[in-house]
Amino acid sequence: MRRWFSRMGVRDRLLLAVLATVAVALITMTVAFNLVLATSLTSDADQRLRTMVLDQSRSITITNGQVSLPRPTGDIKELGSQVWVFVSGYTVTAPAVDPAIAAAAKALDGQPARFADIPEHEVRLYGIPLYNEGSRIGTIVAGLSMASYFRTQRMTLLATGAFTAVLLVIVGFAGRLVLNAAFRPVARMTAEAEAWSTEDLDRRFEMGAPHDEVTQLAHTLDGMLDRLAASLRREQRFSAEVSHQLRTPVAKIKTEAELALRRERDPAYYQEALGSVLHSADQMARTVEALLAAAQEEGSLARGRADVWHVLADVMTSIGVLAEENRVDVRIQPPPRDLRVGVEGDIAVQIIQPVVENACRFARAKVLLGATRNGKEVYFLIQDDGPGVTEEEKERIFEPGIRGSAAEGGRNTSRGAGLGLPLARRLARAASGDVEVRPGETGARFVVRLPSG
Repeated sequence: MRRWFSRMGVRDRLLLAVLATVAVALITMTVAFNLVLATSLTSDADQRLRTMVLDQSRSITITNGQVSLPRPTGDIKELGSQVWVFVSGYTVTAPAVDPAIAAAAKALDGQPARFADIPEHEVRLYGIPLYNEGSRIGTIVAGLSMASYFRTQRMTLLATGAFTAVLLVIVGFAGRLVLNAAFRPVARMTAEAEAWSTEDLDRRFEMGAPHDEVTQLAHTLDGMLDRLAASLRREQRFSAEVSHQLRTPVAKIKTEAELALRRERDPAYYQEALGSVLHSADQMARTVEALLAAAQEEGSLARGRADVWHVLADVMTSIGVLAEENRVDVRIQPPPRDLRVGVEGDIAVQIIQPVVENACRFARAKVLLGATRNGKEVYFLIQDDGPGVTEEEKERIFEPGIRGSAAEGGRNTSRGAGLGLPLARRLARAASGDVEVRPGETGARFVVRLPSG
């Protein structure tokens, strides 16, 4: 039974609980009402019997020991009530009734005042002593047919039982309708959730402002889905950024390995190649660490200190393969010797490198790198001689997956995934800086702002 109940749906269990509660309440009320009615009818019959024997006692006259009174006629079932009078053990007057009723009335002679029932004939008797000058001389017995009372009880019991059954049916249908209406939003939410896929990150239940338990649940679930979607986007962004940033060192390792395996070389060359591979591997490790730090502790990258010249030199080394592939001449305008940036060197490289890579992809022939102090900040300048950035694209190119109009044609159509500049800006802002596009005479001019050290 418990297992069957546990397998029922919540809606069916609620309906069953409502019906059980209403049924218990109605049955209790029905039983109580019929008990009260039966008690009331019995009390009414007893009062009527008392009245009958009192009226009969007033109509009795005793003269010289002789008892005289009107003689009743008819059957108790026909007239509804009759009276017996017994004096000194003899029947003075009695109605013409069934012998069983007469015997029951006779049995009350000599007894104290009491009631007696004859269930098979639906008759109730009441007998009281008859006194004359202080001495008991006989008994007066009144009989009353209870058929009408019992019929009233049976009809009432039948009517209340039918009313209870009909009311339970009505409550069942009404409860089913109400529960269906109440659970309809839940069913819709369930169907929508089953139809959603991992691509539907922006779909929500959208049931409006919370005004009941169901809409409150939908509102809570929408909030949870927002948090899950944000977490999933962060993971997707992190995966894309790691892939984007590791592409350059992986390409360098591959190039060095291919050149080393192409033909036999002297040990010095192999040692140099292995050193380059080791440098690229270190760069990959630093890249992953920087991205992990940015993902886990955004806003807390503004720490450490690095020499600006070393930062620019590391950037040059990192983008060497890309610059060679695109036949771009990358030059560094020497910064002041004492110029320091207020972030760790690896973080600064990870911020500047995507901007320089972007310049290498779209430059026609050359890219110029420089750095200068501006108050409490260090400005890293990246200038190329490519097609430049339009006014409408100055902010859009920093959105993930967005590529500018310069990527629609030319040799760089297939290069880039639109992740480098968004990553650079995100890391820069996490280090209390920023990446901006500034107007230039030709090409694109990017400025990376970082705190000075």
